Amino acid sequence: MEGLSERQYAARVGLSRGAIQKAKATGRLVLYGDGSIDAVASDALRAEATDPSKTRKAPQPKLKPVPEAAVSAVGETLREQGLAAPQIGSGTTFLQAKTANEVLKAQERRLRLQKLKCELIDRARALSLVFRLARQERDVWVNWPARAAALMAADLGVESAAMQKVLEKHVRAQLDDLAEVKPDLR
Repeated sequence: MEGLSERQYAARVGLSRGAIQKAKATGRLVLYGDGSIDAVASDALRAEATDPSKTRKAPQPKLKPVPEAAVSAVGETLREQGLAAPQIGSGTTFLQAKTANEVLKAQERRLRLQKLKCELIDRARALSLVFRLARQERDVWVNWPARAAALMAADLGVESAAMQKVLEKHVRAQLDDLAEVKPDLR
């Protein structure tokens, strides 16, 4: 056998065997003496005889648009790991997206393990504890002038009530400044 069989030629050009049989029957293929198909000559003949506007285009894969937020999240994850991130608007390669996905899965597993080991704390609970501690400290400072004023007045030889008023004034000013401080738990 010198050339290709119908099945081999059909696989080569991406057509069905029935389409190749029809083309063979109508003389649109170049055949060898044994009936096999001369692939190179048949391709040339088909290219000349085929109207490009009537050929079927290969179906384009339907790609879903990827939200810009997802692309920027992939880039952020890659940058956190010291890897090359895509430029904004240039798109993400499959390899970059897969790498970012694997990094995120590893981070999630690490967090889950830390939670199981009780190495992580609940954010709401931490804020509650900080608030309670700040309130206790404030209460101690509010009561301090009444306790310390008499002792300081005796040491300095001044009136106890005046000393208490001065201390209360300064402690209140300091507590007002501290009230503006907000804990930043990131």
